Amino acid sequence: EEARGEQRSQGKYIHERLKRLGKLFELRVLLVLADTTDCQKVLNELAMISIRADLTMMVSSSYEEAGHYLETYKAYENKPPDSIMERVDSNFNARAVECLTSVKGINKTDAATLINTFKTMYRIMSASKEELLRCPGLGPVKAQRLYDVFHKPFKNPKSQEPSAS
Repeated sequence: EEARGEQRSQGKYIHERLKRLGKLFELRVLLVLADTTDCQKVLNELAMISIRADLTMMVSSSYEEAGHYLETYKAYENKPPDSIMERVDSNFNARAVECLTSVKGINKTDAATLINTFKTMYRIMSASKEELLRCPGLGPVKAQRLYDVFHKPFKNPKSQEPSAS
């Protein structure tokens, strides 16, 4: 009960602080130090507060990490947004290679072979295991891994919690 009372007082503090800040800043960040293992409920509540108050919530697991976030924000404080924005390559091949090499075991040569063979990402994603195996350099392990990435669900259905009956 004592912990719950502490959480309520922290929530009150955040609401009061937000009222005082108002809309003085374009970017308002809520930096949270999550240094316990049982903080999920509090983090969920803080996430809801952040959404309602138009805050960016950053969660750190240590003082060092929190300090790094602060240093980074301070370093970019007066820089234009494009200085930190990711530069997206407009070249199809470069984007396709980046996408394909994110699959474990697929290197740039494999990606180039896939692009030259299938011509489009749609065709690569639609290819059967046998078609993938016909690509030079793509052995059974790589072909299976690539096929699985495009055809299997991300979440393992066996790891889902059983439903209450």
